[in-house]
Amino acid sequence: MTYGTRTDHYPPTSKLLHWLIAVCVLTTAPVAIAMTRVDKGPTQDVLYNFHKSLGVLILILMILRLINRLAAGALTAAPEIEPWQRTASSVVHPSLYALLLAMPIVGYIANSAYGAPTPFFGLFNLPQLIGKNEALATQLFTIHRWVGWFVILLVLTHVSAALYHHFIRSDSVLKR
Repeated sequence: MTYGTRTDHYPPTSKLLHWLIAVCVLTTAPVAIAMTRVDKGPTQDVLYNFHKSLGVLILILMILRLINRLAAGALTAAPEIEPWQRTASSVVHPSLYALLLAMPIVGYIANSAYGAPTPFFGLFNLPQLIGKNEALATQLFTIHRWVGWFVILLVLTHVSAALYHHFIRSDSVLKR
């Protein structure tokens, strides 16, 4: 899934979706950490609702990104990328796609099982997917949390690789 047939550069829609999702992920991770460390009350409620809203937005954007990727295609591997880097990229990119699609879904199901609303920036609440089941909610929230840490690790790997190519190798990978 990582490499395609395009040889020039990513189209503007691909770049826009990439950066919108990046901003959402880079925002929701610290919000998730903060919301579990503040005292119960209005501040925690605001953080939880913001986190849930960002999760829904990430899911929507990831669906659009997947559609865009299928329609617009992906770039071929840059010629300067070494085989081990292609392999690493071929693991990191599909993993990010899969986890950034699955994670909001698991969070939404967990939230439904907990019996809590899933708001979208105060505009509306998503419908409950399943009946209340706190034991299931606990299990799903645990999965959601661990996957979140794994996503953070993958994002750090992705960003580190981009910066490595730009500042150390001075190649065209990031510019494409």
